[in-house]
Amino acid sequence: MIYREAGQFRTSYAADQAVFPVLQDRIFVWAIAAVAFLVLPFLASEYLLRAILVPFLILAIAAIGLNLLVGYCGQISLGSAAFMAVGAYAAYDITVHLPALNLLVVFALGGLCAAGAGVLFGLPSLRIKGYYLAVATLAAQFFFDWMFIRIPWFTDYASSGSVSAPPLLIFGLSFESPAGRYLLCLGLLTVTALMAKNLVRGRMGRMWMAMRDMDIAAEIIGIRPLHAKLSAFAISSFVIGVSGALWAFVHLGSWEPLAFSIDRSFALLFMVVIGGLGSILGCFFGAAFITTVPIFLNQVPAALGIPLSTAMVSHLEFMTFGALIVFFLVVEPNGLARLWAVGREKLRLWPFPH
Repeated sequence: MIYREAGQFRTSYAADQAVFPVLQDRIFVWAIAAVAFLVLPFLASEYLLRAILVPFLILAIAAIGLNLLVGYCGQISLGSAAFMAVGAYAAYDITVHLPALNLLVVFALGGLCAAGAGVLFGLPSLRIKGYYLAVATLAAQFFFDWMFIRIPWFTDYASSGSVSAPPLLIFGLSFESPAGRYLLCLGLLTVTALMAKNLVRGRMGRMWMAMRDMDIAAEIIGIRPLHAKLSAFAISSFVIGVSGALWAFVHLGSWEPLAFSIDRSFALLFMVVIGGLGSILGCFFGAAFITTVPIFLNQVPAALGIPLSTAMVSHLEFMTFGALIVFFLVVEPNGLARLWAVGREKLRLWPFPH
């Protein structure tokens, strides 16, 4: 009886509406949190922390932000990397002009700047939707790519030595070590996931899902499209902007506009689709898939002793990665989160066949 809920009675609305109402779920989550916070920072290698875990945590934050917009509100966006770039650039600009400002405040201000950009490019969603909205958000990607790369003020600023990452000091504590950077990203991801989970279960989340399912019916029952759609763009862009600041400060260590190209936007959209639309847990699955599968595919030829050139390995990696994406979308269109939910349902019934 691995996952039996018999005997777990909920005697209040608070217990019934808890994030993890099942005891086994709570034990599993607390065990993962204990390993993530207390074991990995001390036992994981520097390569594992820098090259795998930190990018995974930052991309998971960005995926949560994008899923709020695409999965819960139904507004397609192809300009996520542009909002990451706005958050990263704004955080660097604020740090250069106000070097004594707390780094968490800098991240929040960078997210607010990205939220403003998201609201600006989310205005077309009031009149258009579907593929037309996707093209409108893609315009944000092209606009910010052009602005950060082509305008001399931005390019000179990005190439100057004054924008190198400052020391990671938060409340007097240094996060310069790989373990410190990992703990910083892990803490921000935990807060973001909990806030997003409670947000989508509340009034605003129900408003977003009503607009996603049938916007005309939602407007008839009193939901304002202006408030619903623009709030989704603002909150989503804020979270994505914070992840962009983390990507620049913690992962890259410098401000680099080319790190936020359109490829990054597509990667974030793949994370949401593969992980599961409308699922916070799916953001973790999607980020893990996008982060680890290319590294694994890159190591397979060498592990099998197959002599291949670097270019051939790179091409095979992209081909196999694309085939895996298509395979997962065909097998389970609702993403990896749905496979996880199916596994839980089977454990509830095991060993009975009905």
